[in-house]
Amino acid sequence: MKDYIEERAMEIANYIIQEKATVRQTAKKFGISKSTVHKDVTERLLLINPPLAKEARKVLDMNKSERHIRGGLATREKYLHQHELMV
Repeated sequence: MKDYIEERAMEIANYIIQEKATVRQTAKKFGISKSTVHKDVTERLLLINPPLAKEARKVLDMNKSERHIRGGLATREKYLHQHELMV
């Protein structure tokens, strides 16, 4: 594996852990695709630094379990904002 890919995987994992960031937020921050973020953390990092990969995976799993809540809140905000514009 290329050195820059290993470094990127480590940076991504540290960012996810420190910021409790989602895959989407991380992809936007690093200017890469969501699938690259996911592959770096779940596959590549596992070969480089398994303990770090495990920590990052915990955050991603937590985010995945909460995504339906965030989606609901975003929808609620959307409709509250639309209602404010109508009144």
